[in-house]
Amino acid sequence: MSNAKKLVCVVDDDQSVRRALGRLFKSAAYAAETFPSAEDYLSRETFQGPICLVLDVRMPGLNGLGLQKAIETRGACEQIVFISGHGDVPTATQAMKNGAIDFLTKPFDDTELTEAVKRALERGEEQLRKRGERREARARVDKLTPREFEVLRFVVMGLLNKQIAAELHTAEKTIKVHRGRVMQKLGVTSVPDLVRISQRAGVAPATVPHGTKVHYPAGS
Repeated sequence: MSNAKKLVCVVDDDQSVRRALGRLFKSAAYAAETFPSAEDYLSRETFQGPICLVLDVRMPGLNGLGLQKAIETRGACEQIVFISGHGDVPTATQAMKNGAIDFLTKPFDDTELTEAVKRALERGEEQLRKRGERREARARVDKLTPREFEVLRFVVMGLLNKQIAAELHTAEKTIKVHRGRVMQKLGVTSVPDLVRISQRAGVAPATVPHGTKVHYPAGS
């Protein structure tokens, strides 16, 4: 993914800082936007690609930690690099505990900042990739009928067809048909692949009946 498909946003109430950092990131070939307040940033239209937020800690209104919390609450995946002229250990510790990539104290080295931004964008790219995989896997699972979904949960648990048939009070050949349809709808040809796509979709395995011997699929 090229830098043009990534975005760096600077949120700082100091105009001179916004101007300097905007020039810095544009010189590194990043798309860059600046905002004088957390509220202004929150009103921005959602960006679909990886985004790094270079965020001041102390600002009028909603401060940096408050914006970090607001972003987490709305389920966004911005990665944050904090910058501060008043850095203290408790604030830095809280910011990092909440998932920030780095916490830099002004004045900081431009190279140090651009490296932190690079790491943030790489992590954001990875999170977006995983989020896309989850959505795609969930869309496949949603094609299953309720009974096929039941069979899927037993299969990923490691039960054999005859064991699943006993649990669902039906014939083994019926389970075999359901299992084939599950594999087809999920676009897989092996049980390990079935397990992997189920995990991505957040499908919980069925509960193992007491005393049942489970045959875990190879590679799961």
